[in-house]
Amino acid sequence: MRYQTAPCPDANHSATRDRQVARFRGAAIIRGGPETVNAPPILPFISHFRLDKRDDSGIFALRLAPHRDVSDMQKTLITIVMLFATSLTSAADELPAHPHILVETTEGTFKLELEGKLAPLTVANFVKLVDAGFYDGLIFHRVIPGFMAQGGGYTPGLELRENDATIPNESGNGMRNMRGTIAMARTGDPHSANSQFFINVVDNTRLDPASNRWGYAVFGYVIEGMEVVDRIVSVETGPQGPLRSDVPQVPIVIEKMTRVRYD
Repeated sequence: MRYQTAPCPDANHSATRDRQVARFRGAAIIRGGPETVNAPPILPFISHFRLDKRDDSGIFALRLAPHRDVSDMQKTLITIVMLFATSLTSAADELPAHPHILVETTEGTFKLELEGKLAPLTVANFVKLVDAGFYDGLIFHRVIPGFMAQGGGYTPGLELRENDATIPNESGNGMRNMRGTIAMARTGDPHSANSQFFINVVDNTRLDPASNRWGYAVFGYVIEGMEVVDRIVSVETGPQGPLRSDVPQVPIVIEKMTRVRYD
């Protein structure tokens, strides 16, 4: 079981982790809550990937760069990522370039526009979960004023709900962690994003990728109802269950999340 079941909110959920190191210097979003960590270096084999535009529809294909020499272990890792990417890219073929998602919560309703061209794997996975009703009944389990609101992984009773699927990190797509953007949460493993997401309520460009670290993959925007997100992030919080801080005292429930269709 991954970190969410342990009692302390760092990437490994270690009870001895010191969380007092410059909270907003190099802050990380992890599945379960933000922490302060040094972002992991870019894995040495990532340069073997390139995203090729397949056609004018905007669908991208993950391919292996031909000029690189790789070890057997690296080839295995690359193969695994490419197989997963292929399955999600197939799903992305059926998506519009900019799907809209309506998010109905106990604090109000807001609407998202997702960037299927810039983050095809992330958007395909997110929309698949939305269409399956995965997010319905889950909560925003971690909210921090001046930072972000995070949800999509816990029930109101703080029971973890997620599957074993993870998404390749698409943080290098040119989208930045600015106010009103939605991005994927993850552990210290850059490719560990699953279902949890966060919405930036300020510009959090420190969460963007750099030459020596992975970023947090932005894949859309709040286009209506940002005031609802501001209300969510402003509620009274405290420790609850396995989470030591920043949990809304009154659960903020995602009552329903649906794809908006304009047929």
